[in-house]
Amino acid sequence: MLSYQHIYHAGNAADFHKHALLAWMLDYLTAKPKPLSYIETHAGRGLYDLGAAEARKTAEADAGIRRAEAQGWLAPDHPLAQALQAIRARYGAEAYAGSPLIARHVLRDGDSMHLAELHPAEHAALAEVAGRATLHRQDGFAMARAMTPPTPRRGLMLVDPSYEVKADYAAIPGFLRDIARKWNVGILALWYPILRDDKLQTEMIKALCDSFPEGLRAEVGFPPAKPGHGMVGSGMFVVNPPWGLAGEADRIAALFRR
Repeated sequence: MLSYQHIYHAGNAADFHKHALLAWMLDYLTAKPKPLSYIETHAGRGLYDLGAAEARKTAEADAGIRRAEAQGWLAPDHPLAQALQAIRARYGAEAYAGSPLIARHVLRDGDSMHLAELHPAEHAALAEVAGRATLHRQDGFAMARAMTPPTPRRGLMLVDPSYEVKADYAAIPGFLRDIARKWNVGILALWYPILRDDKLQTEMIKALCDSFPEGLRAEVGFPPAKPGHGMVGSGMFVVNPPWGLAGEADRIAALFRR
């Protein structure tokens, strides 16, 4: 499916949840002077303009990053806050960083970045801002299978599909099991939407918890973006979660509850 374009949802509550945890994990990994690999299966365009007509049409960022910053949810030294500050200094006050640019900001010159994006327009936009990252215009799941285990072996994989293809829900647990067997030291971070009464999502989470009993399940809830929208929360399931991530996830969840 090539119809999904994230510009309509950039900076929303789910983005804030996902990006705060991603930036924290990458910052944790780069604290050690050892190179690492970053792999992303569904990268998107990497850079979003929250002032664009598409973003303002939904205004989902108002309940996401704009709310979080207005209410001081991020300390100035939080890695996501620092990444957003750098992106805005370069691209303008309305710029919002997708996960590729967050990773680009946190990672160092000796680290490896591999980004997959199949949508032709999104891939072309990503190529303009990805810097030294290696881009793959192919199915992200296939790229991840081909790339693992990566060199260096330390590292993190973000799996962030749009879930427009409903078969992804059933396929993802087996996909992560395969990747974990090949790359047993890798941090595997899966983002998923929390939807009202969604059987496919419930079955996927149960399968993940059964397969990875020591994995971290981090979820937050929030009102739908507008009446009738099905997404009422955001989830991250992390295989091999780094020490301290559970505390950061709990901190963010408490902010959403407040």
